[in-house]
Amino acid sequence: MPTFFIEQFGCRATQADGAALERQLLDRGCTSAPAPAAADIVVINTCTVTASADAQAREAIRKLHAANPAVHLIVTGCYAQRAPEELAALPGVSWVVGNSHKPQIPQLIEALSTAAPSARSGDSARDFFPAAALHSASIVPFHSFVGTQHVAPHLGKILTGNIFDRTEFLSAPVLGGEGNHTRPTLKIQDGCDSRCSYCVIPFVRGKSRSLPPDTVIHEIQRLSESGFREIVLSGINLGTYGRDFSPRVEFEDLLRRILGETAVERLRISSIEPLDVTQDLIDLFAGTDRIAQHFHMPLQSASDRILAAMHRWYRAEHYARRVELIHERLPNAAIGADVITGFPGESEADHAATLAFIARLPFTYLHVFSFSKRPGTKAAALANELPAATIKRRARELRALAEKKAAAFRQSQLGRTLQVLTLRPGGDPDPHCTPALSSNYLKVRVAGSHPANSCLDVLISAETGTALEGEPILSCSASLR
Repeated sequence: MPTFFIEQFGCRATQADGAALERQLLDRGCTSAPAPAAADIVVINTCTVTASADAQAREAIRKLHAANPAVHLIVTGCYAQRAPEELAALPGVSWVVGNSHKPQIPQLIEALSTAAPSARSGDSARDFFPAAALHSASIVPFHSFVGTQHVAPHLGKILTGNIFDRTEFLSAPVLGGEGNHTRPTLKIQDGCDSRCSYCVIPFVRGKSRSLPPDTVIHEIQRLSESGFREIVLSGINLGTYGRDFSPRVEFEDLLRRILGETAVERLRISSIEPLDVTQDLIDLFAGTDRIAQHFHMPLQSASDRILAAMHRWYRAEHYARRVELIHERLPNAAIGADVITGFPGESEADHAATLAFIARLPFTYLHVFSFSKRPGTKAAALANELPAATIKRRARELRALAEKKAAAFRQSQLGRTLQVLTLRPGGDPDPHCTPALSSNYLKVRVAGSHPANSCLDVLISAETGTALEGEPILSCSASLR
């Protein structure tokens, strides 16, 4: 069987797809290569949330092909679903597989491994995967492959189609990322039923669908038994978890099941829409120390006019009330937000309203994005685009405010005892301290050398750059308390 390498781009959901593909390929007897140069096949798992994400994927494809023209490149993910012909035209691309057909990639690779040697060793990937007919006829419907053992290469090099009737769920724990193999991410929800005017994700990931509750419990039990102490739950629109089931399953009820039926010491919620942050959810967070005190709620704008144009179904004061409720019950919780600046028609008054809104509320960090026109979305057709210089200036102002909010939050934690999970050192590790992450999403440098995946109570004494420093005062042997 061939060796493979998965080149990952994009969000946690895309990374979870890649982890699931890796699990399937390993189960079939394939070997994971340590680097693209050592692989027979490279799967490029793309993102398309911004134009820069598209450009990054194209650059990676060109570099991979230039470094090894004989390698077979399979391009998949959200960009592949949105613009397959665009990617198929790039040199070296053997197949373009949209999210609609991503579960069929192991069959493609199996077909490669069983092909005649002359087909596998040609001067170009196109010797085995013909580039003929990049038109609608080459877009192969999903049902053609259900139950098949191999994929016939003569059908063309594009596998994509309508994913809105699909119910398959591709997910496996992602063991890398920020925690560097100490904080796995488990995708439990995919797709989105909302239609924000700027967002292409519903068109490339399909309808909202959920990982069955029993499967979630099984995966978390397995991760916990393997020694992981913190698990991050992720999704495209996490608060809609379970609404596709009959009877419907509430997200809060799933969290209660996880707490009651697994031994996981700490859960972290990656991101959740503001209208899904209910009083019951906040009370659940406040009533246990096994859920990280961390809320990330996309804001996008604090101008009601712009929110309406974005098709965001809340207004600024609805959002503000959620932040205030969190802060009342959990005054030391991390509260983060996504903000888009430069949406078509955004005035200086709209921008000022967003700045003032963020300044008055207890945000602890922001993710700031410049508006990026996505083909096929309603916002892409708007004529009143803003000059690039204006967008850059507004983004700078928002990031400067974000830095002030983050610094103020770090200062407020001096003298407190934080519960942290130690991480694996990265880059040039300091032998005198150990990196860690607190329940309320702060980087902490713990004095001394401690094994990764250790739970410590740390007395915070100082701030250095964007991290806090402290001395351990207690090892949490049984739980994160």
